[in-house]
Amino acid sequence: MNIYSRDNDLIIENIPDFDIEDVLECGQCFHFTKLEEKEYEILACGKYLRVKQENDALQENIENRVILYDTSPKDYENIWKNYFDIERDYKKVKDKIVSIDGRLTSAVSAKPGIRILKQEFFETLISFIISQNKQIPHIKQIVHTISERYGECIELSCGRCVYTFPKVDKLYQVSEDELRECKVGFRAPYIKDAVEKVYNGEITEDSLKSMTVQEAREKLMTIKGVGEKVANCVLLFGLGFSDVFPVDVWMKRIMEYMYFEEDTKKEIIEKFAMEKFGEYAGFAQQYLFFYGRENGLGK
Repeated sequence: MNIYSRDNDLIIENIPDFDIEDVLECGQCFHFTKLEEKEYEILACGKYLRVKQENDALQENIENRVILYDTSPKDYENIWKNYFDIERDYKKVKDKIVSIDGRLTSAVSAKPGIRILKQEFFETLISFIISQNKQIPHIKQIVHTISERYGECIELSCGRCVYTFPKVDKLYQVSEDELRECKVGFRAPYIKDAVEKVYNGEITEDSLKSMTVQEAREKLMTIKGVGEKVANCVLLFGLGFSDVFPVDVWMKRIMEYMYFEEDTKKEIIEKFAMEKFGEYAGFAQQYLFFYGRENGLGK
């Protein structure tokens, strides 16, 4: 892997096991927009990023090139390297998953560029509360609306304004009725309760990270409307717990198709997957989710 600056951009060449489309379109984040093929704009960690991936570059020995536009080496080191989980050896992750169960070979091979993003806890919490019984385009639209109304403007060089996800103190001032105006529906009191618990320090990122996975899950589930699936998504995508296995309707169907062949409770599926894959459960879930959803497994 070769990393260097060119003009105001940061270039990463030959980054292994990385595909920007796989990373962003696998259902783990919602604050992004697709601009062109393998070109996106992302709002994360209070920053704006336009990123593009070029595969099969013309230059000899360059398999892919990822361009982070208007990005300094400092911002890459402090923000984006961690956000994209660049330093993790995903070949090792995939090899381990396949060694546990060879039936996942197709899932891993189909989407080899998936990485689990390291997202901000608070945005992840609110986003997955919004996600309940919502399709991804709807979730993205709601996140965009909340950000536009209550987030901070980042003015781009073209004069366009993009908006970060609001901080907890700003969202604390927003009423349930105002949240409903953002089309969150029945989730308004859930969001309000989550915001209040984070604002008051009842739930903090640091305290959750210091807990066992079961303790952290139970703590998150004290928030109104947060069940095991949402809690597990927050643990995996917002807190870095990889030994969890979120089970939604799609994952239930996929796992029943793969392992149970009959109607099975989500709790049983989750327990089975966590015992089977251990610390790699969250990674296995992402490969299975994307592959199963695209191929209609168990539909």
